Amino acid sequence: MNAVTPAVLVLSGPVARDEVPGLCDDVRELLAVTGAGVVVCDVAGLGPPGLAAVDLLARLELAARRAGGRTRLRDPDPALRSLLRFLGLGLQVEGEVEEREPALGVEEEVEPGQPAV
Repeated sequence: MNAVTPAVLVLSGPVARDEVPGLCDDVRELLAVTGAGVVVCDVAGLGPPGLAAVDLLARLELAARRAGGRTRLRDPDPALRSLLRFLGLGLQVEGEVEEREPALGVEEEVEPGQPAV
């Protein structure tokens, strides 16, 4: 099985509100062109973390999901990561294991006769 390298969308900011629809179009197009299922959003140059940045990232994730994919953040500012967590946006960060998936090499054992949970 060949792994497809995800496309990278570099976000430098601050991003104006009228730029958001075009960036959402970019995410959808990158998903369609690469077939990777993931677009990496490089947010290192996004600017100060705030609600405008959170709104942008939430909209990009929504656009990706509607197109059958996801976004993954690259180099988010620690304050931005904290703000995203505080607001309940579980956006995936490059290099981290998704919360729903166990780390590789970790297996749960079940004793014979125990019911599945």
